[in-house]
Amino acid sequence: MSISVSIVEDDTKVRESLARLIDSSSGFRCVSQHASAEIALVEIPKVKPNVILMDINLTGLNGVECAGRLKPLLPNTQIIMLTVYQNTEHIFKALAAGATGYMLKQTKPDELLVAIRDVYEGGSPMSSHIARKIVQSFQQRVQREGETPSLSPREAQVIELLAKGYLYKEVAETMGVSYATIHTHIRHIYEKLQVRSRTEAVVKHLSQARRSSEAASKANLSAN
Repeated sequence: MSISVSIVEDDTKVRESLARLIDSSSGFRCVSQHASAEIALVEIPKVKPNVILMDINLTGLNGVECAGRLKPLLPNTQIIMLTVYQNTEHIFKALAAGATGYMLKQTKPDELLVAIRDVYEGGSPMSSHIARKIVQSFQQRVQREGETPSLSPREAQVIELLAKGYLYKEVAETMGVSYATIHTHIRHIYEKLQVRSRTEAVVKHLSQARRSSEAASKANLSAN
């Protein structure tokens, strides 16, 4: 059984070239071509293709919006975005809209056919450059989520004294400030560290301090 493919692309030459590639390849057939998202939304649900090749930068409604509207109508149809865009914003918007694959237009013909078969069989094909961008974005997001706002010097001094077992009153006396000022510092510390108790604050602060120390040690070893 051939894999049926629909193409949504407003560049006539590109659209026709893709159609010829698909129809001339064993195991594939192009069941429809569409120059705009508006036409695709009307016609594609009628043919129910296995796979849709979708451009992003279409005249009128863009490809991401089109994918988002088609997916609920055709939940079993797989959508591959085929575009020149490589920025993460377009990538994540397309995937969130229901696309399962994301390939660049400069992809070699044989690689594109492999991608179509891959998505049909349950995979999520992506150009290597796209996959790398997604990995980098994920790593940066994890790193950001692991970070917490830095404490001010005074807040750091408060938490250090608390870690040593000082009472709030003793912290105030040691730092030469009022009891109310210490409570203000504590409130800010709780907000920044996203904790609710003195114990949680101390544990989180010491944990972060240990990680920072370990990172500095590794950096020094690498430098040497």
